[in-house]
Amino acid sequence: MDTFLSCDWGSSTFRLRLSNLNTNEVIATEDTEDGIISTYASWKGSGDTDPESRFTFFLDIILQQVRRMEKNVNMSLTGVPLVISGMASSSIGMKSLPYQELPLALDGSNILYHYSKAAKTGDHAVLLISGVKSESDVMRGEETQLIGCIDDNSNNDGEQLYIFPGTHSKHIFIKDGHATDFRTYMTGELFALLSEQSILSSTVEKKENTSTDALTSFKLGVKDSVGSNLLNACFKVRTNSLFDKLSKTENYDYLSGLLIGSELQELQPAHNRPTYNRISLCCGSRLKLYYETALGVLGLSSKLFIFNAQSMDEAVIRGQRKILLKELHHE
Repeated sequence: MDTFLSCDWGSSTFRLRLSNLNTNEVIATEDTEDGIISTYASWKGSGDTDPESRFTFFLDIILQQVRRMEKNVNMSLTGVPLVISGMASSSIGMKSLPYQELPLALDGSNILYHYSKAAKTGDHAVLLISGVKSESDVMRGEETQLIGCIDDNSNNDGEQLYIFPGTHSKHIFIKDGHATDFRTYMTGELFALLSEQSILSSTVEKKENTSTDALTSFKLGVKDSVGSNLLNACFKVRTNSLFDKLSKTENYDYLSGLLIGSELQELQPAHNRPTYNRISLCCGSRLKLYYETALGVLGLSSKLFIFNAQSMDEAVIRGQRKILLKELHHE
């Protein structure tokens, strides 16, 4: 066996990749918008409440894409193990798994997962990865990305911070080879709500191409976030428009700067947080520019390491591979 099927199943997206088990090379990909939320709604609509049937219902969705992939690559994938991470192990997923408690070993050795041999699931052994919880927070998916970001041969001593920007950004705190804590920031979701559904929506306008003016107004938003009450600072977006201080497109980036700046400002030394050996920014190209810029405005660039977009795209695969190999070695 030299391949495995990598399924990254989020709330609103589904991604299946056939990958080389030895090199992590992606051989084929199938993407759909059949996220966990819509799939769970379809299962609920079927009226079937049996947990085993629920697992099978979700698995059949994956196998439909496996069959499409077989046709596209013109080869049989029978017997290829399937690894699933993300929201598939949540309360609205294919099987609800308990969260792994912190600390989490960065080599994936203590991650919780459910493993079914092929005899129970048809043509594929299935490894379903669970999420992680702290005393007050939870995550599913980022833990697998984190494990995939870590090079087991590098020095992971000391205190480090990994930032995963997104709808619900995660800040994961690392110490001596373990994730010891993390925090979730609703940055992306709050930005969408304010820019699309609040009174501020008429004062902002998205522009596809990032310009110098956009970064200037974004930096202004980051600066204004420092030491501010966010609920008060957000109203400046409205007065920026009323007083003709910023155009709608500039105001859009100003609002983004306020929110991202609010997310990141606690990392400044004045907030008595640990001094990190390294701050790693883990995101694709779309958010990279804004988070890198904000960290620079806040004086945090000197210890910043940025994973490139391709590396982050493959992080889930690398993390899943680590966990799968540990299970296969136990068999």
